[in-house]
Amino acid sequence: MAAYFKAMSSEWLKLSRSRIWLQVLLSPVLALAIGILSGNPGSQLPWHVLVGTMASMHALLFLPILTGVFGAMVCRYEHLGGGWKQLLVTPVSRGAVYCAKLSVVAVLMGAVQLLFLGAVFAAGWHHGVQAPVPWEMIATSLLGGWAACLPLAALQLFVSTAWSSFAAPLALNVIFTIPNMLIANSQTYGPYYPWTQPLLAMAPSTENDFGAFLVPFETLMLVVIGGFLLFFVSGMIYFQRKEV
Repeated sequence: MAAYFKAMSSEWLKLSRSRIWLQVLLSPVLALAIGILSGNPGSQLPWHVLVGTMASMHALLFLPILTGVFGAMVCRYEHLGGGWKQLLVTPVSRGAVYCAKLSVVAVLMGAVQLLFLGAVFAAGWHHGVQAPVPWEMIATSLLGGWAACLPLAALQLFVSTAWSSFAAPLALNVIFTIPNMLIANSQTYGPYYPWTQPLLAMAPSTENDFGAFLVPFETLMLVVIGGFLLFFVSGMIYFQRKEV
């Protein structure tokens, strides 16, 4: 456990030299702009409308892409100047290093979700929403969206440790993010597509749901957990055997 926290401290120190906090702010700020410009959410379930409207781009595009960015960023310094050799000869185990990198990505995605929550409240204040805050719906949306990013984080970390290029994993992530809305229309394939899962998890349930949005939240979370375990275990096995 001490090795894990030592590795975490090292990861945060490396990231402190970057401008990653600007990227953390990007999606919540854009979501706030969407929430304000979309007009008054009305009197019927205004918080549901705001969350659904603001999450449409936040979870559709930016969460999957940001997960890829963060996954690539935590491996960037190791790909420069033989950083992997320097890191893996230290007394810290490879397992602790890998878990620390994944934990950093998870914490950054959690920060993005907390800022998104602030953006929802700011948009509600702007529109003068007086309805009681549906905490259960909001908590389910934010925590579900965060959890749905974990399989992507594990997959992106796997790819980023395998490829020495910083841009290639990001380009791959963007390519697979673009078809999101089309795949979300499919109840058969949508829930199993990792890049669509954040959108499905964050969208509040309505009577007009269609395609993959009809899949129960509990079923989606089971798929998310299965995907995370698959990508995490595969990445960990590769990293343990990685030659430097």
